[in-house]
Amino acid sequence: MSKRLENFIRNNKEEFDELEPDFDLWNKIEKGLAVKEAAAAKRETKTFSLGFVLRVAAIVFLVMTIAFVFYVRNQKPAVNLTAINPEYAKQQKHYASLVANKRSELKTLAKTDPELYTEFSGEIAKMDSTYKKLNNDLATSPNQERVLRAMIRNLQIQTEVLNQQLQVIQQFNEMKKQQKNEIKDI
Repeated sequence: MSKRLENFIRNNKEEFDELEPDFDLWNKIEKGLAVKEAAAAKRETKTFSLGFVLRVAAIVFLVMTIAFVFYVRNQKPAVNLTAINPEYAKQQKHYASLVANKRSELKTLAKTDPELYTEFSGEIAKMDSTYKKLNNDLATSPNQERVLRAMIRNLQIQTEVLNQQLQVIQQFNEMKKQQKNEIKDI
């Protein structure tokens, strides 16, 4: 079989030579490769040192850790107040709604005197921060009933203070009205 193939190639050699590529083809390919090699040499490959990669990894780890700590701290464990003491739970809900109502009432009355409102809201903010701290401590406290009583007492004091502040604002507004009436009368 190999002799037949050799004979076939010898007999048809001219036809095979006809399909041979141009001699300049290889020169063109070499020129194209040279251009590509020059372009590749111009492009710099970006490599990062091990120190840089470790610093970036440390920063990412630190940011993720801080974010996780903040997330865990801000999670409020659900405490069922009625499981602690149903009576105290009702009182807490009652006083919390009273405080919310008084605050909204104070905001509407404060439109006439915003300076007085800012002074009053500072006092309420202090008591509210104490209430929030007690609320956060409630979940981890060994004596939850005592903390719940302290929360209720805080809400009671907030209600009393808000009532006093509302009375002061009403008296202040009445004094303004009386002064306006006196000025009109004069």
